[in-house]
Amino acid sequence: MIRFHKEGYKIIVIAFVLSIAGILLAEKFIEIGWLLKVIQVIILAFLIIVLQFFRNPKRLTNLDANTIIAPVDGKVVVIEEVEEPEYFKDKRLQVSIFMSPINVHVTRYAMSGVIKYSKYHPGKYLVAWHPKASTENERTTVVLKNEAIGEVLYRQIAGALAKRIVNYAKEGDTVVQGTDAGFIKFGSRVDLYLPLGTKLNVKLGDKVKGGVQVVAEK
Repeated sequence: MIRFHKEGYKIIVIAFVLSIAGILLAEKFIEIGWLLKVIQVIILAFLIIVLQFFRNPKRLTNLDANTIIAPVDGKVVVIEEVEEPEYFKDKRLQVSIFMSPINVHVTRYAMSGVIKYSKYHPGKYLVAWHPKASTENERTTVVLKNEAIGEVLYRQIAGALAKRIVNYAKEGDTVVQGTDAGFIKFGSRVDLYLPLGTKLNVKLGDKVKGGVQVVAEK
């Protein structure tokens, strides 16, 4: 059975209403057979796109305090040592995962632990792979801490199409690896900032599965 994320319920209902109205109006006013079919196919395609975007497949996470799992579905587009200026203010290993509009856009906690920091930043809507997207786009920054790995930062970043980031992380909360951490609507990217020396299990260009695939381990 297909599951949908709660952040999409309102949009899905609106999409259904608009689709039904569009099909009925087309039936009433368009007399050219082939044109009617084309319009109906376009309306159905629009509805399918909306439904697939907000799907929320159930993922079985193998809980392990020594591992960091992919927080989202997508493609690994950045692996490099960088200066993290907001929280750590020192060098970290950055792993960035880009989500296309066809990916599942649920954000999941990369590890179990306590939320030490959670902050929203308004900003621009540069394309998600732009080098300045992580510091200039609308984004949220969250830091998790556990005893095995220490502190790990992840950043939800809006893209050119994403117009709303949903972040459920609240400072002081204890969270479980693989559970729902938020949602980014319509294309985006997530950056992970890991301690230097963390062993990576992915490479550039890899496609990862959120909530399941181990991207790094202590």
